[in-house]
Amino acid sequence: MTANARAPRSKRWFRVAMIKLFSLKQEKEKAAAAAASGEGKIAPGLIRMQKDVSELKKEKGVEIDFYNGKADLMNFKVKISPDDGFHAGGHFTFDVKVPNTYPHDAPKVLCETLVFHPNIDMEGHVCLNILREDWKPVLTISSVIMGLQFLMLEPNADDPLNKEAANMLAGNRRQFAETVKRSFRGGPMMINGKQYDFPRQG
Repeated sequence: MTANARAPRSKRWFRVAMIKLFSLKQEKEKAAAAAASGEGKIAPGLIRMQKDVSELKKEKGVEIDFYNGKADLMNFKVKISPDDGFHAGGHFTFDVKVPNTYPHDAPKVLCETLVFHPNIDMEGHVCLNILREDWKPVLTISSVIMGLQFLMLEPNADDPLNKEAANMLAGNRRQFAETVKRSFRGGPMMINGKQYDFPRQG
């Protein structure tokens, strides 16, 4: 066979090789884009959340709402309804946002229910040690929920976010109990020199 006869086959082979290289380059670019956007890769926090949620047990006075459906385990609400303590008979909803870096970083928790409580300020920020300096990766969502239950059962005047509530609890527990009961009836109340409209409880 002459060199001229072999030339067309060589050109065809070259074109096929170039097409394959171009396709391979496109696939690599798509893979890089997917990695950059997080597609096709499950965040470590979600893997851990799947385990935590599978181990959750139904507790009295606790309701958990995955309001975006079970496809989104990183955002949910917890309703605590204590049956003892100063806040017995109330219903308190906490919004929980779990970071992708969980369990290395603690969930972010905000109380959506206005409450007179030394460890919850009037904007809903929660002072709970396991959500701050005492957080450890071995802790779970169950640990967080138990912490919130205990917080609503046993307010702590020594670590306050609401100083008026803390001072009242430390100095006059009876007055603190009466103030909580008054807030449960709903309506406007002056707290720390500012008026707030409390929801009716019970």
